[in-house]
Amino acid sequence: MNDLVIKNGKVILADGAVVTDVAVKDGKISQIGQDLEGTETIDATGLVVSPGMVDGHAHITSMGGGYRDQWEGYETGTAACAKGGVTTIVEMPLNQIPSTTDGASLQAKYDSGKDQLRVDTASLGGLVPFNLDGGIQELDEGGVCGYKCFLATCGDRSIKGDFQNVDDYSLYEGMRQIAKTGKVLSLHCENAALTDTLGKKAVEADAHTLKEFVASRPVFTEVEAVRRAIFFAKVTGCRINICHCTCWEAVAEVVKAREEGVDVTCETCPHYLYFTTDDLDAIGATTKCTPPIRDKAEQEGLWKYLLDGGISMVVSDHSPCTPDLKDRENPFDAWGGISSIQNCMDLMFDEGVQKRGMSLVRFAEVMATDAADRFGLAQKGRIEVGKDADFCLIKPNSPYTLKAEDLEYRNKISPWIGRTIGCQVARTILRGKTTYSLEDGVTAAHDGEFILR
Repeated sequence: MNDLVIKNGKVILADGAVVTDVAVKDGKISQIGQDLEGTETIDATGLVVSPGMVDGHAHITSMGGGYRDQWEGYETGTAACAKGGVTTIVEMPLNQIPSTTDGASLQAKYDSGKDQLRVDTASLGGLVPFNLDGGIQELDEGGVCGYKCFLATCGDRSIKGDFQNVDDYSLYEGMRQIAKTGKVLSLHCENAALTDTLGKKAVEADAHTLKEFVASRPVFTEVEAVRRAIFFAKVTGCRINICHCTCWEAVAEVVKAREEGVDVTCETCPHYLYFTTDDLDAIGATTKCTPPIRDKAEQEGLWKYLLDGGISMVVSDHSPCTPDLKDRENPFDAWGGISSIQNCMDLMFDEGVQKRGMSLVRFAEVMATDAADRFGLAQKGRIEVGKDADFCLIKPNSPYTLKAEDLEYRNKISPWIGRTIGCQVARTILRGKTTYSLEDGVTAAHDGEFILR
């Protein structure tokens, strides 16, 4: 007998969406078809049954190191995942202290998450200038699903163990080593020398708006770094993923390289597909991120590439902080990250499927399947017999207005507060167990596990 049957929902399968039943046994999808029976039944009539989101880019600060202890931890971060229909995250190697750059720091992260996860969690290891002598290999042996580096300036040099951006040699040598693991390197692509200097000159000239901040990190500084990453990938044979593309020109470089045989993908985020530069100053520093949110023409180009397959993944780049780091007199001084993981699935279903006619199959690809495939998470991302029974049940055409008290985040900051979203996550299921429902909220159980590759 099956443990659970989800009945009468519109189920997104690889080749189309059909009204059918899905059965679960021992945490796996056991059957797909009509008139299935199980010990527990969920009536999904009128709901879309999607694979749970596989978020390929999320920052959780499980270890604050005395510096970031009040930032987002696993307890609140994964509760927000559950409420938002996320069942798997690929966690970044920063902003925790110490950053995840060797075997010891990776194990410390695993230890810090014990009994705190409501979502399955895979980890990226860092590529930094100080872990080229064995650290990359230790991370591989410890089960990371890939690696992450910054071409833009990052980290606080006054904090021991904080993350650092790569120089060209570290990038080259790190890529050579990562290529031998067969795993993917994700890159934050902005030209550090240009953006640092342009930002400094803007502040010296009394720049004090978010629009001026965006202007200090122009499109070409992102595109140049993407081209450099792709060229190094050609030289080293390293598989790469370009993080959070904000402009269609960067995606065009990825598409061109892929056609030439380079193993490269790219991602974007809901905030780049929803807000434009002209929105930012009216909302405030909750919208500040790097690379920055661009103009309407760039946004329209991103949507075109997302719909036609040029962009592989939509990710949250959930990068929360404490309120004081956003509440700065000059937004140039504010933290550059957006809290977003709770509202990826509902926003993208509304903006993509309901407003722009994105097919349900494409929705599942960009929100789950492609990220699972890219990071080698073989049990995730598809509604298919034998895969993990991870689902997000979506209630279409059911608008609600997001309020701060709706957020599960430790610090209830979001640029979408006060915005109306045209659908709702009705239920989230992780390996056959409900982690959230509209009726009962987030469950108390911590059924998430670390995924080791």
